[in-house]
Amino acid sequence: MSFLEFLAGRWTEILGLTLEHVVLVVISTVAGVLIAVPLGLAITRIPALGRPVLGFAGVIQTVPSLALFGLLIPLPLIGGIGSRTAIIALVLYALLPILRNTVTGVRQVDPAILDAANGMGMTDWQRLTLVEVPLALPSIFSGIRIATVVGVGLVTIAAAVGAGGLGSLIFRGLAMLDSRLLFAGAIPSAILALLADAGLAMLEARLVASRGAPTS
Repeated sequence: MSFLEFLAGRWTEILGLTLEHVVLVVISTVAGVLIAVPLGLAITRIPALGRPVLGFAGVIQTVPSLALFGLLIPLPLIGGIGSRTAIIALVLYALLPILRNTVTGVRQVDPAILDAANGMGMTDWQRLTLVEVPLALPSIFSGIRIATVVGVGLVTIAAAVGAGGLGSLIFRGLAMLDSRLLFAGAIPSAILALLADAGLAMLEARLVASRGAPTS
């Protein structure tokens, strides 16, 4: 049986696993944004938070993904086999790029613009929400793009803890020494990463163009 015939016979399974893959990436990335962006904004207002928060996120990045999954599995409430453990690990991995880009974007706002905002009598909250965050959006979005693309790859590995997704085909192919299963999982995963990167890059470019900011 050729590879194309193999795909034709299993297209419903591959489609279902692809949807699982996308759902895991979306959930973990959205959760990462909801955690990392407010933390990043807090760091710009309370610099003392920067070292411990960014340090923790940096340490997480150094832990191999399989090791992190293994560390989370025995933990009560958040551990176990399945998608919950995978999502928590993926959220942890998403923190650093979003945090770092949020902090960098806000801190790079032109001081002259901030002086003008202060001269208009804006409060710190108004200056943050109406001036700094909108100007920092291209940088923040760049961090989200990085986290999303990395997440697509990490979800593949998350299949090792029963999270589902296209990694299931890859691990099954490794166990059975079946290259067709390997490619059936790897090729759609690579396509998803490319589509996510290209799509988010286009949105990021529109944000940059609308604000006249340099690309990140």
